[in-house]
Amino acid sequence: MKKLVSSVLSLAIATGLSVGVSSAAGDSEHYKAPREVDWSFAGPFGTYDKGQLQRGLKVYVEVCAACHSLDRVAFRNFVDLGYSEDQVKALAAEYEVEDGPNDEGEMFERPAILADYFPSPYPNPEAAAYVNNGAAPPDFSLIAKARGATRGFPQFVFDIFTMYAEGGPDYLYSLLTGYTDDIPHDIEVPEGTYYNPYYLSGISLAMAPPLSEELVTYDDGSPETVDQYAKDVSAFLMWAAEPHMESRKSLGFKVLIFMLIFAGLMYLTKKSVWSRVEH
Repeated sequence: MKKLVSSVLSLAIATGLSVGVSSAAGDSEHYKAPREVDWSFAGPFGTYDKGQLQRGLKVYVEVCAACHSLDRVAFRNFVDLGYSEDQVKALAAEYEVEDGPNDEGEMFERPAILADYFPSPYPNPEAAAYVNNGAAPPDFSLIAKARGATRGFPQFVFDIFTMYAEGGPDYLYSLLTGYTDDIPHDIEVPEGTYYNPYYLSGISLAMAPPLSEELVTYDDGSPETVDQYAKDVSAFLMWAAEPHMESRKSLGFKVLIFMLIFAGLMYLTKKSVWSRVEH
């Protein structure tokens, strides 16, 4: 029996190690694991930095929104970032959305309101694919939860205790800052694509480097660098994917406190009841 258990454990460890190596290496030898960033929302007590989220929204609107949609985020949700309703209404009014039909049975365009969702830059996925050489840019609503490198054994064990859930933002930040012209001599990059060692799905991607120094003007004096832009928009996309994260963490903490108190009361009750029973 001991030999069987030992064999099973050895197999599990070996499998975990192989998974870890595979995840770190990716689909090709060029791949680099995402860099870990010190996010304000990390850990069980982490919270969003609203100033960073506002900067991230600015980067999205001025850079990313030209190609990537945000279909699951309504304009009214931006109030949670610290903006007033009037500010959000002014932002929404800058966009046109389709509505209707009118009395004549025709669809028409009107300025967006708080209840509308952030409009896509393309009328449909087919148009998006046609403009982008056959590949429609992905929607950004859940991108921070949908993307992220798998962390193999033993790292995923430690992640359970540290409550690591920032794989998506780490990957997005690394990808946005990972473009380089220093291409290994044994790698051939297809024409029209851009080499990025942090890209999970291949050696290069069709998206050109979207960020550059002083591309977006910040009103709060934050550095206008590629590194800062990447951090801010990655944090914003994490919020877009999980806007109620702070409430979830707060509720989880309260539940844990309740369970501890309840367990203590049950123990005292058991001790009181059984103390009158002879053993």
